[in-house]
Amino acid sequence: MRKISGSTCGSVALGALAVALLSGGAHSQTITPSGPVASATPDTAASEIVVTGTRIKRQGLTSNSPLTVVGEGEIKYQGATSVESVLNKLPQFTAAENENVSNGSDGTSKLNLRNLGSSRVLVLLNGQRMLPQQAVDTNFVPSSLVQRVDVVTGGASAVYGSDALSGVVNFVLRDDLDGFRLDAQTSAYQHSNGDDYLRGLGQAKGYATAPSTVFEGDKVDVNGAFGKNFAGGRGNITVYGGYRQTRPITQDTRDVSACALDPADDAGTNLTCGGSSNNQWGLFTLLTGPNTGQTLNNTKDGQHTWVPYNSSFLYNYSPTNYFQRSDKRATAGAFAKFKFSPLAELYGSFMYMNDHTFSQAAPSALFQGTTFTINCDNPYLSSSQATTLCGPAAGTAQTEDTFIGYRLTTPRRDDLRHEDFRYTLGLRGDFAKGFSYDVSYLRSEVRYDETYLNNVDNVKAQRALNVVNVNGTPTCQSVIDGSDPSCLPIDVFAFNAIDPHNLPYIFSPSNTKSRNKQTVISGSINGDLGEYGIKSPWAEHGIGIALGAEHRRESLVFTADEIAEQGGTRDSDGVISVNEGYGEIEVPILSDLPYAKALTINGGVRYSAYHNEQHSTGFASNFNVLTYKAELSYAPTSDLRLRASYNRAIRAPNISELFGTVSLGNVTATDPCAGANPTLSLEVCERTGVTAAQYGLIPECPAGVCVEQYGGNRNVKPEKGDTYTVGLILTPRALRNFSLSVDYFHIKVKDYISNIDPSLTISQCATTGDPYYCSLFHRDPRSGVLFGNDGYVVATTLNTGYLLTSGLDITSNYSFGIGRYGKIDFDLVGTYLTKLVTEPLPGLGSYDCKGLYGYTCGEPSPKWRHQLRTTWSIPGPNKPTLSLAWRYFGGVRLSSSSDQPAFEGLLPSEINRKIKAYNYFDLATTISFEKKLTLRAGVNNLFDRDPPAIAQGILSTFGNGNTYPGVYDPLGRTIFIGATVEF
Repeated sequence: MRKISGSTCGSVALGALAVALLSGGAHSQTITPSGPVASATPDTAASEIVVTGTRIKRQGLTSNSPLTVVGEGEIKYQGATSVESVLNKLPQFTAAENENVSNGSDGTSKLNLRNLGSSRVLVLLNGQRMLPQQAVDTNFVPSSLVQRVDVVTGGASAVYGSDALSGVVNFVLRDDLDGFRLDAQTSAYQHSNGDDYLRGLGQAKGYATAPSTVFEGDKVDVNGAFGKNFAGGRGNITVYGGYRQTRPITQDTRDVSACALDPADDAGTNLTCGGSSNNQWGLFTLLTGPNTGQTLNNTKDGQHTWVPYNSSFLYNYSPTNYFQRSDKRATAGAFAKFKFSPLAELYGSFMYMNDHTFSQAAPSALFQGTTFTINCDNPYLSSSQATTLCGPAAGTAQTEDTFIGYRLTTPRRDDLRHEDFRYTLGLRGDFAKGFSYDVSYLRSEVRYDETYLNNVDNVKAQRALNVVNVNGTPTCQSVIDGSDPSCLPIDVFAFNAIDPHNLPYIFSPSNTKSRNKQTVISGSINGDLGEYGIKSPWAEHGIGIALGAEHRRESLVFTADEIAEQGGTRDSDGVISVNEGYGEIEVPILSDLPYAKALTINGGVRYSAYHNEQHSTGFASNFNVLTYKAELSYAPTSDLRLRASYNRAIRAPNISELFGTVSLGNVTATDPCAGANPTLSLEVCERTGVTAAQYGLIPECPAGVCVEQYGGNRNVKPEKGDTYTVGLILTPRALRNFSLSVDYFHIKVKDYISNIDPSLTISQCATTGDPYYCSLFHRDPRSGVLFGNDGYVVATTLNTGYLLTSGLDITSNYSFGIGRYGKIDFDLVGTYLTKLVTEPLPGLGSYDCKGLYGYTCGEPSPKWRHQLRTTWSIPGPNKPTLSLAWRYFGGVRLSSSSDQPAFEGLLPSEINRKIKAYNYFDLATTISFEKKLTLRAGVNNLFDRDPPAIAQGILSTFGNGNTYPGVYDPLGRTIFIGATVEF
């Protein structure tokens, strides 16, 4: 949804950098818990922190890997109640699952670092794994206790194990309070709807337009924590609890989402309000009988009459869909530690979350794709309908098959509940001079329960359609034969003809649940060999080492009830066990010499032995992997430090990727062989499984949604990643309070675990005729469709080709005094993307999504993004601050406008061909009273910038409401006010 020109990107990047360089003085690379966005390398106050990205612990240690640090101040300035919303504003992240995704959501929030997928980033809490990898949910993190967030980009598997291909996000929580802390905040969205173009589209169709102004979607977040030191400071207990509530927003309240947008013509020169052919009047595609292939519709006047279907019958499914899900979250927990002696400190924690959210989508229907059988003597059929359906057999017990698209009135709701538990217990201490140990146990569990409400049960619907006349009363055949005495008949052969009393019969809730568990037992030894004289003769510090072992076990049990199984969902289970040993060494070679202020090398290695098993089938497999890293840090002077690193990382397949059951699900795609005038010729369509008899009669995928077959593959192997980074850190003494880091990153993931995107499969089969891609079509043998229970594109899990991304991260801090007016701080984080390449299958070509969006590329990937925060600290007893953040998101082009061969066959769109650059401005202020009370308030998206409006068929993963709500601000300006009390 966006596009960017090279000249624009370059000028904006240089301009933002120039502002940071010429402005003022700073957080100077220090991790300051109260600061907003700190820089990439914590070089001072390091004795107070543990550097994420290494197991070595030593005073003054700095990061050899690119490290971005987000302080708690940034969370406050953004008025954030969820931590992923803060990180998604950083240029290193692309939005993944979030609160603005409704239909199809699992209710979680995840992180996607470097746009390599949420499964390739390892999420930690205080340096330990947060939750089972396949069930990570950042809602679990109590945002009010976050002291800082460390983001390490690039592979870190040698340090932390599997899953860290794109990097590590470590949430460092405040777990040692001595006093009471209460934090409360409320926020809401205010938006003025005034897009005449979009409003005109709705009016042309006779749809209701969005209100002129709205103020809604309020959130309330209240958190309290109490901590107490005891035994002369040797012990501490900290307890916390919190509650968050989010009210829903429906799509009919915004111009961008009030109707489903479609291209107005084949070239996409304009947009129109489209929708779904599963409409409220009732559609019928005849699959057998004398008029096979015809698509008819009930008339709008409520008569039992069919007329040929046309676009005037489209159903606007947008209004009732959630743009922001309703949500209630409760968190609670405790941290404790007690130091018996320098040899032994016992520590532990308990964390709990109960999250209950609803997603909501358009009303259910008797959806096309399910073949329904109609008896020719059905008393609800008019004589003309019976003749059209059955010909001479009208009035007899003969049956004919048809697709039905009959939309009902009650919105579907998905009741999503997560209950998460996390326990830790450990013992640590110093057992010899310069040596320490840490032994810990971690247990986490995620209980997920889903109930899908107000959805048509197709088995019951078929019974309710199989109706005969009994003494003048329409009666279900299943009542007569006793197979279902509770059946109530429905009349779908006229608009609004279903008896409201009978309608509830065809609804059945479906239930699924999963239990994800993780156990980690680990032990490590950390040593400073310099205490024994083992060091370079030219270095101040000695050699540092870290050795350890870890056992990790993750399990999943997923179950579905009978109703869920009717839709293709199946039970699954699996267990992954891994035993690991690792070592890391840090060798200072030179220090305090001419042209060698410091020279250090670091290396690490980890050996992992995996055992996978599935109890339900008896399947088991084993594999072993080796990961390693090498890092170099060289500071010729105190003003400049150079660093470079290489990491070989792996990601073992998670349980879902190994053992997830094969099932069917919706996917945004267009069938080029459907419709009365298919886009592709018969010859080309035959490659996809279309027969000559079907050609020109295949119904189109409703609302631009076809079906894919997805699921696990127990033969997939670990994917391997190679990460190279080269960077510099500049802290010139001539310019006090200034720091600049520039890091080049290059990440390549080979044999990555994924599926073949259905839109790519469709376009490649159509344009190249490649037999592999064409073999992935599975058309309904009767109708030829790519939806329903028998028509789909195969997209199951496999080891595919490679992913590659590279670019530059630029981070700068500068602060300076302005006399009696206080101090100005500038914090810049920017990323310039040079490559984002995917090879779907080895040897079958690749494509680069840099600067592109849509279809196969998915969410926008601009060449340049940045966030620049400017904070004015005003003198005075109340220490007021005023802070302005400038978020820049570069422009992008639609992938079909690229001349890359992989994008041939994708539908063009002139109106969505480009998305211009977006600039957002966020303003916030704070004021303190006697160091006990701090008030904050702010407005994000200050100028109420509308998101781009995009045709629904272009959107793919995480698209919602005709836009990408995790990327652009979809709901208008956010107004928040909050307070923190400490004593």
